[in-house]
Amino acid sequence: MRDPDAPAVPRYPTSAPIASPGPIQRKRLEWKRPFFILLGLALFLAVWLSPPWSPAVDLEGKQFLLSREGKLSLALFLLAATWWVTEVIPIGITAITIGVLQALLAIRPARVAFTDFMDPSVWFIFGSLTIGMVFTKTGFTRRLAYKMLSVVGERTSMIYLGCFAMTAALTLVMAHTAVAATVYPLFLAIYALYQEDGRPTKFGKGLFVGMAFVAGAGSIITLLGAARGAVAIGFFKEITGKSISFFELTYYMFPVGLAMTVLLWAFIMLWYRPERSKIPGLRDRAKRLYAGLGPITRNEIIAVVIVVVVIATLSLRSFIPAVGALDKSAVLLTATVLFFLLKVVTLDDLEGTPWNIVLLFGGAMSIGFCLWQTGAAEWLAVTWLTLFPDAPWFLFILGIAFFVLVMTNLIMNVAAIAIVLPVALKMSEYVHVAPEVIIFSCLVTAGMPFLLLVGAAPNAIAYNSKMFTPREFFTAGVPASLLLMGVLGLFVWAIWPMMGMPVLLQ
Repeated sequence: MRDPDAPAVPRYPTSAPIASPGPIQRKRLEWKRPFFILLGLALFLAVWLSPPWSPAVDLEGKQFLLSREGKLSLALFLLAATWWVTEVIPIGITAITIGVLQALLAIRPARVAFTDFMDPSVWFIFGSLTIGMVFTKTGFTRRLAYKMLSVVGERTSMIYLGCFAMTAALTLVMAHTAVAATVYPLFLAIYALYQEDGRPTKFGKGLFVGMAFVAGAGSIITLLGAARGAVAIGFFKEITGKSISFFELTYYMFPVGLAMTVLLWAFIMLWYRPERSKIPGLRDRAKRLYAGLGPITRNEIIAVVIVVVVIATLSLRSFIPAVGALDKSAVLLTATVLFFLLKVVTLDDLEGTPWNIVLLFGGAMSIGFCLWQTGAAEWLAVTWLTLFPDAPWFLFILGIAFFVLVMTNLIMNVAAIAIVLPVALKMSEYVHVAPEVIIFSCLVTAGMPFLLLVGAAPNAIAYNSKMFTPREFFTAGVPASLLLMGVLGLFVWAIWPMMGMPVLLQ
Protein backbone atom coordinates (compact mmCIF):
# COMPACT_ATOMS: atom_id res chain seq x y z
CA MET A 1 0.00 0.00 0.00
CA ARG A 2 1.30 3.47 -0.85
CA ASP A 3 2.39 5.71 1.99
CA PRO A 4 -0.43 8.27 2.40
CA ASP A 5 2.23 10.93 2.91
CA ALA A 6 3.98 10.07 -0.33
CA PRO A 7 3.35 12.73 -3.00
CA ALA A 8 2.04 11.78 -6.37
CA VAL A 9 5.09 12.86 -8.36
CA PRO A 10 4.35 12.58 -12.11
CA ARG A 11 6.79 10.53 -14.12
CA TYR A 12 6.81 13.28 -16.69
CA PRO A 13 5.45 16.80 -16.34
CA THR A 14 1.74 16.74 -16.90
CA SER A 15 -1.01 19.28 -16.71
CA ALA A 16 -3.84 18.26 -14.45
CA PRO A 17 -7.38 18.31 -15.82
CA ILE A 18 -9.06 21.61 -15.31
CA ALA A 19 -12.75 22.23 -15.26
CA SER A 20 -14.21 23.30 -18.60
CA PRO A 21 -14.66 27.06 -18.94
CA GLY A 22 -18.15 28.46 -18.78
CA PRO A 23 -20.02 29.79 -21.84
CA ILE A 24 -18.79 33.39 -21.42
CA GLN A 25 -15.16 32.38 -20.92
CA ARG A 26 -15.36 29.92 -23.80
CA LYS A 27 -16.64 32.64 -26.15
CA ARG A 28 -13.85 34.94 -25.04
CA LEU A 29 -11.25 32.25 -25.70
CA GLU A 30 -12.79 31.46 -29.09
CA TRP A 31 -12.67 35.15 -29.99
CA LYS A 32 -9.06 35.67 -28.89
CA ARG A 33 -7.62 32.78 -30.87
CA PRO A 34 -8.60 33.96 -34.39
CA PHE A 35 -7.83 37.57 -33.40
CA PHE A 36 -4.21 36.85 -32.47
CA ILE A 37 -3.74 34.47 -35.40
CA LEU A 38 -4.86 37.24 -37.74
CA LEU A 39 -2.84 39.85 -35.85
CA GLY A 40 0.34 37.85 -36.40
CA LEU A 41 -0.46 37.44 -40.09
CA ALA A 42 -1.33 41.14 -40.42
CA LEU A 43 2.02 42.20 -38.90
CA PHE A 44 3.81 39.80 -41.22
CA LEU A 45 2.05 41.16 -44.32
CA ALA A 46 2.43 44.80 -43.24
CA VAL A 47 6.21 44.48 -43.04
CA TRP A 48 6.55 42.23 -46.09
CA LEU A 49 4.46 44.44 -48.40
CA SER A 50 5.78 47.77 -47.14
CA PRO A 51 8.02 49.86 -49.44
CA PRO A 52 11.79 49.29 -49.17
CA TRP A 53 13.22 50.56 -45.89
CA SER A 54 16.03 53.10 -45.74
CA PRO A 55 19.57 51.79 -45.14
CA ALA A 56 21.13 52.17 -41.71
CA VAL A 57 24.19 54.45 -41.65
CA ASP A 58 26.82 54.27 -38.93
CA LEU A 59 28.85 57.20 -37.64
CA GLU A 60 31.60 56.59 -40.21
CA GLY A 61 29.11 56.83 -43.07
CA LYS A 62 29.00 53.12 -43.86
CA GLN A 63 25.59 51.99 -45.14
CA PHE A 64 23.82 48.79 -44.12
CA LEU A 65 21.08 47.89 -46.61
CA LEU A 66 18.03 45.92 -45.53
CA SER A 67 17.54 43.32 -48.24
CA ARG A 68 14.26 41.72 -49.24
CA GLU A 69 15.26 38.65 -47.26
CA GLY A 70 16.17 40.78 -44.26
CA LYS A 71 12.82 42.55 -44.25
CA LEU A 72 11.02 39.23 -44.60
CA SER A 73 12.96 37.82 -41.66
CA LEU A 74 11.77 40.76 -39.52
CA ALA A 75 8.21 40.11 -40.69
CA LEU A 76 8.57 36.43 -39.86
CA PHE A 77 9.82 37.20 -36.37
CA LEU A 78 6.83 39.47 -35.66
CA LEU A 79 4.51 36.66 -36.72
CA ALA A 80 6.33 34.07 -34.59
CA ALA A 81 6.60 36.34 -31.54
CA THR A 82 2.87 37.13 -31.63
CA TRP A 83 1.93 33.45 -31.83
CA TRP A 84 4.53 32.41 -29.25
CA VAL A 85 3.44 34.95 -26.64
CA THR A 86 -0.29 34.30 -27.10
CA GLU A 87 0.12 30.53 -27.78
CA VAL A 88 -2.82 30.53 -30.17
CA ILE A 89 -1.29 27.41 -31.67
CA PRO A 90 1.23 25.07 -29.97
CA ILE A 91 4.63 26.72 -29.69
CA GLY A 92 6.26 23.80 -31.49
CA ILE A 93 3.95 24.28 -34.47
CA THR A 94 4.80 27.98 -34.57
CA ALA A 95 8.45 26.92 -34.68
CA ILE A 96 7.76 24.67 -37.67
CA THR A 97 5.99 27.59 -39.36
CA ILE A 98 9.26 29.55 -39.15
CA GLY A 99 11.06 26.95 -41.25
CA VAL A 100 8.16 26.50 -43.66
CA LEU A 101 7.83 30.21 -44.50
CA GLN A 102 11.58 30.64 -44.93
CA ALA A 103 11.53 27.87 -47.52
CA LEU A 104 8.30 28.91 -49.31
CA LEU A 105 9.24 32.60 -49.55
CA ALA A 106 12.90 31.95 -50.40
CA ILE A 107 14.14 33.86 -47.36
CA ARG A 108 16.79 31.17 -46.97
CA PRO A 109 17.21 27.80 -48.70
CA ALA A 110 15.06 25.06 -47.17
CA ARG A 111 18.11 22.95 -46.36
CA VAL A 112 19.58 25.81 -44.34
CA ALA A 113 16.34 26.82 -42.61
CA PHE A 114 15.47 23.30 -41.48
CA THR A 115 19.05 22.29 -40.67
CA ASP A 116 18.95 24.85 -37.85
CA PHE A 117 16.36 22.65 -36.15
CA MET A 118 19.15 20.08 -35.76
CA ASP A 119 21.69 22.60 -34.50
CA PRO A 120 23.96 21.25 -31.71
CA SER A 121 22.34 23.71 -29.30
CA VAL A 122 18.97 22.06 -29.92
CA TRP A 123 20.50 18.67 -29.16
CA PHE A 124 21.97 20.18 -25.99
CA ILE A 125 18.40 20.99 -24.93
CA PHE A 126 17.34 17.41 -25.73
CA GLY A 127 20.21 16.02 -23.66
CA SER A 128 19.35 18.34 -20.78
CA LEU A 129 15.73 17.22 -20.80
CA THR A 130 16.85 13.59 -20.84
CA ILE A 131 18.95 14.15 -17.72
CA GLY A 132 15.95 15.68 -16.00
CA MET A 133 13.80 12.72 -17.00
CA VAL A 134 16.38 10.22 -15.69
CA PHE A 135 16.70 11.98 -12.34
CA THR A 136 12.91 11.95 -12.01
CA LYS A 137 12.54 8.30 -13.00
CA THR A 138 15.25 7.02 -10.67
CA GLY A 139 13.82 8.95 -7.73
CA PHE A 140 17.06 10.80 -7.04
CA THR A 141 15.34 14.19 -7.27
CA ARG A 142 12.84 13.22 -4.57
CA ARG A 143 15.74 12.24 -2.35
CA LEU A 144 17.32 15.68 -2.86
CA ALA A 145 13.99 17.48 -2.53
CA TYR A 146 13.13 15.87 0.80
CA LYS A 147 16.59 16.59 2.17
CA MET A 148 16.46 20.21 1.05
CA LEU A 149 12.97 20.76 2.51
CA SER A 150 14.05 19.28 5.83
CA VAL A 151 16.71 22.02 5.91
CA VAL A 152 14.87 25.12 4.60
CA GLY A 153 11.74 24.43 6.61
CA GLU A 154 8.05 25.04 6.08
CA ARG A 155 7.81 28.69 5.00
CA THR A 156 7.18 29.03 1.27
CA SER A 157 9.32 32.18 1.15
CA MET A 158 12.30 30.17 2.42
CA ILE A 159 11.55 27.37 -0.07
CA TYR A 160 11.67 29.98 -2.84
CA LEU A 161 14.93 31.36 -1.48
CA GLY A 162 16.53 27.95 -1.07
CA CYS A 163 15.62 26.89 -4.60
CA PHE A 164 16.79 30.11 -6.18
CA ALA A 165 20.04 30.26 -4.20
CA MET A 166 20.87 26.70 -5.21
CA THR A 167 20.13 27.46 -8.87
CA ALA A 168 22.32 30.58 -8.89
CA ALA A 169 25.13 28.80 -7.05
CA LEU A 170 25.24 25.94 -9.55
CA THR A 171 25.58 28.37 -12.47
CA LEU A 172 28.95 29.43 -11.06
CA VAL A 173 30.47 26.12 -12.13
CA MET A 174 28.25 24.83 -14.93
CA ALA A 175 26.24 26.13 -17.89
CA HIS A 176 22.87 27.59 -16.95
CA THR A 177 21.12 25.23 -19.37
CA ALA A 178 22.57 22.21 -17.60
CA VAL A 179 21.67 23.77 -14.26
CA ALA A 180 18.06 24.27 -15.31
CA ALA A 181 17.86 20.68 -16.52
CA THR A 182 19.35 19.44 -13.24
CA VAL A 183 17.14 21.39 -10.82
CA TYR A 184 13.95 21.13 -12.89
CA PRO A 185 12.96 17.62 -11.73
CA LEU A 186 14.01 18.56 -8.19
CA PHE A 187 11.58 21.48 -8.26
CA LEU A 188 8.85 19.19 -9.58
CA ALA A 189 9.35 16.91 -6.58
CA ILE A 190 9.25 19.90 -4.20
CA TYR A 191 6.10 21.20 -5.83
CA ALA A 192 4.41 17.82 -5.44
CA LEU A 193 4.53 18.34 -1.68
CA TYR A 194 2.75 21.67 -2.09
CA GLN A 195 0.11 20.64 -4.63
CA GLU A 196 -0.22 16.89 -4.96
CA ASP A 197 -2.54 16.89 -7.99
CA GLY A 198 -0.02 18.92 -10.04
CA ARG A 199 -2.40 21.75 -10.91
CA PRO A 200 -0.81 25.18 -11.51
CA THR A 201 -0.74 27.56 -8.55
CA LYS A 202 0.88 30.89 -7.86
CA PHE A 203 3.58 29.09 -5.92
CA GLY A 204 4.21 26.77 -8.89
CA LYS A 205 4.38 29.68 -11.32
CA GLY A 206 6.81 31.53 -9.10
CA LEU A 207 8.95 28.46 -8.54
CA PHE A 208 9.55 27.76 -12.23
CA VAL A 209 9.51 31.31 -13.61
CA GLY A 210 11.93 32.21 -10.82
CA MET A 211 14.12 29.24 -11.74
CA ALA A 212 14.46 30.55 -15.30
CA PHE A 213 15.12 34.13 -14.18
CA VAL A 214 17.68 33.24 -11.50
CA ALA A 215 19.51 30.81 -13.79
CA GLY A 216 20.20 33.80 -16.03
CA ALA A 217 21.22 36.04 -13.13
CA GLY A 218 23.73 33.51 -11.84
CA SER A 219 25.13 32.70 -15.28
CA ILE A 220 26.69 36.15 -15.71
CA ILE A 221 29.08 35.76 -12.76
CA THR A 222 31.69 33.40 -14.24
CA LEU A 223 32.76 32.26 -17.68
CA LEU A 224 31.42 28.79 -16.83
CA GLY A 225 27.80 29.97 -16.71
CA ALA A 226 27.40 30.40 -20.47
CA ALA A 227 29.39 30.75 -23.69
CA ARG A 228 28.49 34.41 -24.20
CA GLY A 229 31.21 35.63 -21.82
CA ALA A 230 34.06 33.99 -23.71
CA VAL A 231 32.70 35.27 -27.04
CA ALA A 232 32.41 38.82 -25.74
CA ILE A 233 35.93 38.79 -24.28
CA GLY A 234 37.25 37.54 -27.64
CA PHE A 235 35.63 40.44 -29.50
CA PHE A 236 36.81 42.87 -26.82
CA LYS A 237 40.44 41.81 -27.18
CA GLU A 238 40.30 41.86 -30.98
CA ILE A 239 38.83 45.36 -31.14
CA THR A 240 40.53 47.09 -28.20
CA GLY A 241 43.70 45.02 -27.72
CA LYS A 242 42.84 44.65 -24.00
CA SER A 243 42.26 41.41 -22.11
CA ILE A 244 39.74 40.55 -19.42
CA SER A 245 40.68 37.68 -17.13
CA PHE A 246 38.37 35.05 -15.65
CA PHE A 247 38.66 36.58 -12.19
CA GLU A 248 38.30 40.18 -13.38
CA LEU A 249 34.98 39.29 -14.97
CA THR A 250 33.83 37.60 -11.76
CA TYR A 251 34.99 40.57 -9.65
CA TYR A 252 32.68 42.98 -11.46
CA MET A 253 29.81 40.59 -12.21
CA PHE A 254 29.45 38.85 -8.84
CA PRO A 255 27.75 41.78 -7.06
CA VAL A 256 25.37 42.25 -10.01
CA GLY A 257 24.43 38.57 -10.08
CA LEU A 258 24.02 38.45 -6.31
CA ALA A 259 21.88 41.60 -6.25
CA MET A 260 19.65 40.32 -9.06
CA THR A 261 19.23 36.91 -7.40
CA VAL A 262 18.04 38.51 -4.15
CA LEU A 263 15.84 41.07 -5.93
CA LEU A 264 14.31 38.43 -8.17
CA TRP A 265 13.45 36.39 -5.09
CA ALA A 266 11.68 39.45 -3.64
CA PHE A 267 10.00 40.15 -6.99
CA ILE A 268 8.69 36.58 -7.30
CA MET A 269 7.39 36.75 -3.72
CA LEU A 270 5.37 39.83 -4.67
CA TRP A 271 4.34 38.83 -8.20
CA TYR A 272 3.52 35.22 -7.42
CA ARG A 273 2.77 35.37 -3.71
CA PRO A 274 2.12 31.76 -2.62
CA GLU A 275 -1.39 30.84 -1.62
CA ARG A 276 0.03 29.54 1.66
CA SER A 277 2.76 31.27 3.63
CA LYS A 278 3.57 28.05 5.42
CA ILE A 279 3.06 24.32 4.95
CA PRO A 280 2.53 22.99 8.49
CA GLY A 281 4.34 19.76 9.20
CA LEU A 282 6.33 19.87 5.96
CA ARG A 283 9.72 19.46 7.63
CA ASP A 284 8.66 16.33 9.53
CA ARG A 285 6.87 14.99 6.49
CA ALA A 286 9.93 15.48 4.30
CA LYS A 287 12.06 13.61 6.85
CA ARG A 288 9.62 10.68 6.91
CA LEU A 289 9.46 10.54 3.14
CA TYR A 290 13.24 10.64 2.88
CA ALA A 291 13.55 7.77 5.34
CA GLY A 292 10.94 5.84 3.37
CA LEU A 293 13.03 5.96 0.19
CA GLY A 294 15.49 3.48 1.65
CA PRO A 295 19.07 3.10 0.52
CA ILE A 296 20.19 4.68 -2.71
CA THR A 297 19.58 2.40 -5.71
CA ARG A 298 21.86 1.18 -8.49
CA ASN A 299 20.18 3.37 -11.08
CA GLU A 300 20.45 6.45 -8.89
CA ILE A 301 24.18 5.88 -8.44
CA ILE A 302 24.70 5.34 -12.18
CA ALA A 303 22.70 8.46 -13.05
CA VAL A 304 24.56 10.63 -10.55
CA VAL A 305 28.01 9.38 -11.60
CA ILE A 306 27.30 9.92 -15.31
CA VAL A 307 25.90 13.42 -14.78
CA VAL A 308 28.73 14.46 -12.45
CA VAL A 309 31.33 13.30 -15.00
CA VAL A 310 29.50 15.14 -17.80
CA ILE A 311 29.23 18.35 -15.77
CA ALA A 312 32.90 18.16 -14.77
CA THR A 313 33.89 17.68 -18.39
CA LEU A 314 31.80 20.66 -19.51
CA SER A 315 33.29 22.83 -16.76
CA LEU A 316 36.87 21.87 -17.61
CA ARG A 317 36.37 22.95 -21.24
CA SER A 318 37.21 26.51 -20.18
CA PHE A 319 40.53 25.57 -18.60
CA ILE A 320 42.00 22.57 -20.45
CA PRO A 321 42.54 23.05 -24.22
CA ALA A 322 42.28 19.32 -24.99
CA VAL A 323 38.90 19.14 -23.24
CA GLY A 324 37.84 22.46 -24.75
CA ALA A 325 37.99 20.89 -28.21
CA LEU A 326 35.13 18.56 -27.27
CA ASP A 327 31.72 19.71 -28.46
CA LYS A 328 29.47 20.44 -25.47
CA SER A 329 26.39 18.90 -27.10
CA ALA A 330 28.28 15.70 -27.89
CA VAL A 331 29.50 15.51 -24.30
CA LEU A 332 25.99 15.94 -22.94
CA LEU A 333 24.46 13.44 -25.38
CA THR A 334 27.04 10.88 -24.29
CA ALA A 335 25.07 10.73 -21.05
CA THR A 336 21.91 9.83 -22.99
CA VAL A 337 23.70 7.00 -24.77
CA LEU A 338 25.12 5.66 -21.49
CA PHE A 339 21.70 5.75 -19.84
CA PHE A 340 20.42 3.38 -22.51
CA LEU A 341 23.51 1.17 -22.55
CA LEU A 342 23.25 0.66 -18.78
CA LYS A 343 19.45 0.20 -18.93
CA VAL A 344 18.67 3.17 -16.72
CA VAL A 345 16.04 4.25 -19.26
CA THR A 346 14.07 2.47 -21.98
CA LEU A 347 12.56 3.42 -25.31
CA ASP A 348 9.21 4.01 -23.60
CA ASP A 349 10.90 6.66 -21.47
CA LEU A 350 12.31 8.35 -24.58
CA GLU A 351 8.85 8.63 -26.08
CA GLY A 352 7.92 10.88 -23.18
CA THR A 353 10.36 13.57 -24.34
CA PRO A 354 8.59 16.97 -24.58
CA TRP A 355 9.13 17.47 -28.30
CA ASN A 356 7.12 20.70 -28.18
CA ILE A 357 10.01 22.25 -26.23
CA VAL A 358 12.66 20.79 -28.54
CA LEU A 359 10.81 22.18 -31.57
CA LEU A 360 10.45 25.55 -29.84
CA PHE A 361 14.20 25.85 -29.44
CA GLY A 362 14.75 24.60 -32.99
CA GLY A 363 12.51 27.37 -34.27
CA ALA A 364 14.33 29.89 -32.10
CA MET A 365 17.65 28.84 -33.62
CA SER A 366 16.19 29.05 -37.12
CA ILE A 367 14.74 32.56 -36.77
CA GLY A 368 17.88 33.72 -34.92
CA PHE A 369 20.18 32.56 -37.70
CA CYS A 370 17.73 33.99 -40.23
CA LEU A 371 17.90 37.48 -38.69
CA TRP A 372 21.67 37.20 -38.47
CA GLN A 373 22.46 35.81 -41.92
CA THR A 374 20.09 38.09 -43.83
CA GLY A 375 21.64 41.17 -42.20
CA ALA A 376 18.40 42.18 -40.46
CA ALA A 377 19.93 41.99 -36.97
CA GLU A 378 22.92 44.14 -37.98
CA TRP A 379 20.59 46.66 -39.64
CA LEU A 380 18.57 46.85 -36.42
CA ALA A 381 21.72 47.29 -34.31
CA VAL A 382 23.13 50.14 -36.39
CA THR A 383 19.72 51.84 -36.67
CA TRP A 384 19.26 51.77 -32.91
CA LEU A 385 22.79 52.68 -31.85
CA THR A 386 23.05 55.67 -34.20
CA LEU A 387 20.20 57.24 -32.21
CA PHE A 388 22.68 57.95 -29.41
CA PRO A 389 25.72 59.74 -30.92
CA ASP A 390 25.01 62.95 -29.01
CA ALA A 391 23.39 61.36 -25.98
CA PRO A 392 24.83 61.73 -22.46
CA TRP A 393 27.27 58.95 -21.62
CA PHE A 394 24.90 57.33 -19.11
CA LEU A 395 22.03 57.18 -21.61
CA PHE A 396 24.39 55.87 -24.30
CA ILE A 397 25.51 52.94 -22.12
CA LEU A 398 21.99 52.02 -21.01
CA GLY A 399 20.73 52.40 -24.59
CA ILE A 400 23.25 49.82 -25.79
CA ALA A 401 22.48 47.48 -22.88
CA PHE A 402 18.75 47.78 -23.51
CA PHE A 403 19.18 46.89 -27.18
CA VAL A 404 21.18 43.80 -26.20
CA LEU A 405 18.38 42.93 -23.77
CA VAL A 406 15.83 43.08 -26.59
CA MET A 407 18.02 41.22 -29.07
CA THR A 408 18.88 38.43 -26.66
CA ASN A 409 15.15 37.71 -26.37
CA LEU A 410 14.95 37.39 -30.16
CA ILE A 411 18.11 35.52 -31.09
CA MET A 412 20.87 33.59 -29.33
CA ASN A 413 22.64 35.76 -26.77
CA VAL A 414 25.98 34.81 -28.34
CA ALA A 415 24.71 36.14 -31.68
CA ALA A 416 23.35 39.28 -29.99
CA ILE A 417 26.79 39.94 -28.48
CA ALA A 418 28.53 39.23 -31.80
CA ILE A 419 26.28 41.72 -33.63
CA VAL A 420 26.06 44.55 -31.11
CA LEU A 421 29.42 44.61 -29.34
CA PRO A 422 31.69 45.46 -32.33
CA VAL A 423 29.43 48.37 -33.35
CA ALA A 424 29.02 49.58 -29.75
CA LEU A 425 32.75 49.48 -28.99
CA LYS A 426 33.56 51.55 -32.05
CA MET A 427 30.82 54.08 -31.25
CA SER A 428 31.96 54.40 -27.64
CA GLU A 429 35.04 56.32 -28.78
CA TYR A 430 32.84 59.11 -30.17
CA VAL A 431 31.08 59.68 -26.83
CA HIS A 432 34.27 59.14 -24.76
CA VAL A 433 32.95 56.06 -22.96
CA ALA A 434 35.43 53.41 -21.79
CA PRO A 435 35.07 50.07 -23.57
CA GLU A 436 35.12 48.11 -20.27
CA VAL A 437 31.76 49.46 -19.12
CA ILE A 438 30.28 48.65 -22.54
CA ILE A 439 31.23 44.97 -22.49
CA PHE A 440 30.17 44.40 -18.87
CA SER A 441 26.84 46.18 -19.39
CA CYS A 442 26.14 44.10 -22.49
CA LEU A 443 27.00 40.86 -20.68
CA VAL A 444 24.61 41.71 -17.85
CA THR A 445 21.58 42.16 -20.09
CA ALA A 446 22.57 39.37 -22.50
CA GLY A 447 22.39 36.92 -19.62
CA MET A 448 18.85 37.74 -18.53
CA PRO A 449 16.24 37.44 -21.30
CA PHE A 450 13.08 37.56 -19.21
CA LEU A 451 10.51 38.21 -21.95
CA LEU A 452 10.29 35.30 -24.41
CA LEU A 453 10.66 31.56 -23.94
CA VAL A 454 13.05 31.45 -26.89
CA GLY A 455 15.43 33.88 -25.17
CA ALA A 456 17.25 31.15 -23.24
CA ALA A 457 17.10 27.40 -22.73
CA PRO A 458 16.19 27.67 -19.01
CA ASN A 459 13.05 29.58 -20.04
CA ALA A 460 11.95 26.72 -22.29
CA ILE A 461 12.82 24.08 -19.69
CA ALA A 462 10.80 25.93 -17.04
CA TYR A 463 7.84 26.15 -19.44
CA ASN A 464 7.81 22.35 -19.65
CA SER A 465 6.40 22.34 -16.11
CA LYS A 466 3.05 23.51 -17.53
CA MET A 467 2.81 25.95 -14.63
CA PHE A 468 2.59 29.09 -16.75
CA THR A 469 1.75 30.25 -20.27
CA PRO A 470 4.07 32.18 -22.61
CA ARG A 471 1.91 35.24 -22.02
CA GLU A 472 2.29 34.93 -18.23
CA PHE A 473 6.05 34.58 -18.66
CA PHE A 474 6.14 37.72 -20.82
CA THR A 475 3.94 39.64 -18.39
CA ALA A 476 6.22 38.80 -15.47
CA GLY A 477 9.27 39.48 -17.62
CA VAL A 478 8.41 43.11 -18.33
CA PRO A 479 8.76 44.38 -14.73
CA ALA A 480 11.68 41.97 -14.16
CA SER A 481 13.47 43.50 -17.16
CA LEU A 482 12.79 47.02 -15.86
CA LEU A 483 14.21 45.92 -12.51
CA LEU A 484 17.30 44.64 -14.33
CA MET A 485 17.79 47.95 -16.13
CA GLY A 486 17.43 49.82 -12.85
CA VAL A 487 20.07 47.66 -11.16
CA LEU A 488 22.40 48.03 -14.13
CA GLY A 489 21.94 51.80 -14.06
CA LEU A 490 22.94 51.88 -10.39
CA PHE A 491 26.07 49.84 -11.06
CA VAL A 492 27.08 51.93 -14.10
CA TRP A 493 26.51 55.22 -12.29
CA ALA A 494 27.98 54.46 -8.87
CA ILE A 495 29.01 50.95 -7.87
CA TRP A 496 31.31 49.89 -10.73
CA PRO A 497 33.25 53.18 -10.66
CA MET A 498 33.78 52.70 -6.90
CA MET A 499 35.09 49.20 -7.64
CA GLY A 500 37.65 50.66 -10.04
CA MET A 501 35.99 50.10 -13.42
CA PRO A 502 36.79 52.85 -15.97
CA VAL A 503 33.61 54.43 -17.29
CA LEU A 504 34.74 57.54 -19.16
CA LEU A 505 37.87 57.95 -21.32
CA GLN A 506 40.39 60.38 -19.90
